[in-house]
Amino acid sequence: MKKALITGITGMVGSHLTDFLLGLENEEFQIHGIIRWRSSFENIAHLSDRINNKDKIFLHYGDLNDQASLLRIISEVKPDYVFHLAAQSFPKTSFNSPVDTLETNINGTTRLLESIKLVGINPWVHICASSEVFGRVAKDKLPINEDCSFHPASPYAISKVGTDLIGRFYSEAYGLKVITTRMFTHTGPRRGDVFAESSFAKQIAMIEAGILDPIVKVGNLDSLRTYADVRDAVRAYYMMLTIKPISGEYYNIGGNTVKTIGEMLEYLISQSTVDNIKIEVDPERLRPIDADLQIPDCSKFTKHTGWKPEINFEKTMKDLLNYWRKKINQDPITIVR
Repeated sequence: MKKALITGITGMVGSHLTDFLLGLENEEFQIHGIIRWRSSFENIAHLSDRINNKDKIFLHYGDLNDQASLLRIISEVKPDYVFHLAAQSFPKTSFNSPVDTLETNINGTTRLLESIKLVGINPWVHICASSEVFGRVAKDKLPINEDCSFHPASPYAISKVGTDLIGRFYSEAYGLKVITTRMFTHTGPRRGDVFAESSFAKQIAMIEAGILDPIVKVGNLDSLRTYADVRDAVRAYYMMLTIKPISGEYYNIGGNTVKTIGEMLEYLISQSTVDNIKIEVDPERLRPIDADLQIPDCSKFTKHTGWKPEINFEKTMKDLLNYWRKKINQDPITIVR
């Protein structure tokens, strides 16, 4: 049985990756996840009977900002695969907390890779950078391929440039088997409400429940995004590390549905049971600058692995809206941000 270590196992992507690995029919994984003392277990609550019970899921307390904890976990687990998904992942927050974002994402990744090096093992490591590294891209450079220059538009994006480069450095300098992804927008059930499409879905669900007036508060609706489903994303991550993986490689991965944020919102509203929902710009939701043309060229990754998106935009958005409907029905006191 192979061992997979997932940082950020309680997040949207980490929890869906756990579901995916547990659901494989022809391969067995023992899953180890790194959690912090304040981690919410909501996204993995459905797996509670399988955690730390001599089954396939084991949780370890640690922190990317605590080198000793990472050394301990790597030494104990000795994983065959590491999926590094933990991060301060919200671009808007990074404008208010730039130092914490840089510390967690750049130095935290360095501590993780350094721990692997010091323990003396060499698992396959997935470093999750972001499409945000490309930032503000000129129209003549679309679609964005792996050779597009970086022009980060937030402290978060800058931190992911560092994460991207640190991963490739450890591969080239020390021979660690690191592969880096620049994943474009991926969403679905369990998406945090600080992200646009999830915030909109949550507000619509609260409007339907009579908790909010029929007004959805928004930021910039003109930015282009290419949407993928989180369940397709985690399948891509698995394939990347298991189908003839190439150490030091880096890939753009994304969906095939391109819409402005406004068009995405229009679709969500069209699925609501409430008529005449209005839209109102909230200045607090606007970024100082925005990565506004997020359209990927995924041909490099597709050619190597054969991966392609399987879940369409409409299902992703319906599942996200139903996730919030169910959540708010269970906890009607949920507060919108």
